[in-house]
Amino acid sequence: MKLFLTQTSPYARKVRLAAEQLGLTGGLELIGATTTPIADDTALVAINPLGKIPALVLDDGVLLFDSPVIVEYLDHLSGGGLLPPASDPERWQTLRLQAVADGILDAALLMRYEVALRPDRFLWREWLDGQGRKVQRALATLEADILRLKEGAALNGIVVACALGYLDFRFEELDWRTRCPGLAKFFDDYSARPEMVWTAPRAE
Repeated sequence: MKLFLTQTSPYARKVRLAAEQLGLTGGLELIGATTTPIADDTALVAINPLGKIPALVLDDGVLLFDSPVIVEYLDHLSGGGLLPPASDPERWQTLRLQAVADGILDAALLMRYEVALRPDRFLWREWLDGQGRKVQRALATLEADILRLKEGAALNGIVVACALGYLDFRFEELDWRTRCPGLAKFFDDYSARPEMVWTAPRAE
């Protein structure tokens, strides 16, 4: 299978961590892409009309995107119910937690694009502040649910670690650890895993 990704994408990192958890890393060929909201990657848009990463091309040529769909597929390949649990209510609680973590990433990426891609004279401070408030509220939600994060399904740790790792990578000034000591302890412990080290985002 071919996985299109960038080294900085937290969504692609989620897929790589899921593959490692499921023992499927050896079955993935990693293909680097270079894409932003204002510059398409030719090879990527040839297979994915949205130009989004991660994108997974299966052995039979079928394309899957985006990260929640790919993670579900990888879990299916391994028998199902290993990352998002198969049974209620834990399954829905896990998928909800994934939505919170992905929401942090959605807002953080919009903030990143605003400062990195928009010309300075058009910078929209109110937009940045609004997205920042979403991140802070979502972090508070995760902090309040720290027990589920530590003791719940494997997917819980993956999605939250990817979100926190991206905040560290792009928004060190947020200082989220001070407000969320439980999350900070969880993330420090989780980051010691070998797969967290070799999937860590790095500037391209």
